[in-house]
Amino acid sequence: MSGTSLDGIDLACVNFKFNKFWKFDVEATKTVSYSKQWITKLKELFSASKDLIKIGDESYTLFLAKNVLSFIKEFKLTEIDAICSHGHTLFHDPKNRLTFQLGNRKSLATETGLNVVCNFRSQDIELGGQGAPLVPIGEKLLFRGYDAFLNLGGFSNVSKISDKSLIAYDICAVNTILNFLANKRRKSYDFNGNMAKQGKLILPLFDDLKSLEYYKKSPPKSLGIEWVNSKILPLLEKYRLHSVEDLLYTYTVHIGSLISKNFDCGQNVLVTGGGAKNNFLIKKIKENQFVNFTLPSEIIIDYKESIIFGLLGVLRLRNEINCLASVTGSSRDHCSGNIFIP
Repeated sequence: MSGTSLDGIDLACVNFKFNKFWKFDVEATKTVSYSKQWITKLKELFSASKDLIKIGDESYTLFLAKNVLSFIKEFKLTEIDAICSHGHTLFHDPKNRLTFQLGNRKSLATETGLNVVCNFRSQDIELGGQGAPLVPIGEKLLFRGYDAFLNLGGFSNVSKISDKSLIAYDICAVNTILNFLANKRRKSYDFNGNMAKQGKLILPLFDDLKSLEYYKKSPPKSLGIEWVNSKILPLLEKYRLHSVEDLLYTYTVHIGSLISKNFDCGQNVLVTGGGAKNNFLIKKIKENQFVNFTLPSEIIIDYKESIIFGLLGVLRLRNEINCLASVTGSSRDHCSGNIFIP
């Protein structure tokens, strides 16, 4: 899979077993960083014509196939049941019944010679849901013993599990903004939040950010890059005369203050995603001392979503529910994803 932060493609080979409940073993993992050319291309496709998007989609699918085959060869992987591909989200605007991921084409099966399960979001949109987040069912089935899950990727999202229900939603933009600001210092990201640590709070920006309408909405709700472009970037532009360090500090404090409001006292919360490696961000999140935030092994931090999309594909092949109405707001629980045979 590929996230909105444009870090690259995450690949994981996972063995799943079911005996009363699901277990998994990770056989191999790798992240393939995007070249500057691909980063530029993915950004430009957002505003490209339909014809160029179609060409880009096919090109990206072939790019995925090449990297999957290289991954299989490098780790000498055998007996593969399926490639379970999230792809790269180009558009996600559930309000207008739109979601689209690059790389979900039959050519991925044709080029690799393997079964493919993909396009997990579209059916949920058609059923009136948000099409996101999709990982909560995997968190519930694979990671027992936690009350809630926090993912810090391009966006932060939360899953809350109880005996009666599973609720999940996006909280705010994270690495999409932190990386955007770090780019202004010619850095791909703010390592450990070191630049943010040097900044000071821009109180008017902090107040403007926390007043955004999305934060007042009740779940189910989800975010896409469209929201970032229309709501967050104009605010950053408004305060462009401030230093990058001050902007990073203010936005990091904003993330921490928002996240702390989404958990109850005493909850055990598993934290994953690239943002979990940002020490300063984690410090700001943990300032809420009444919640137990746990960081797992590095493999789980980096590849939890890849592992879960593998499970979503397995559930689809078994024709079992892999998308929950309580999470996305769709009209019913359902089994989502296209299956392509080479």
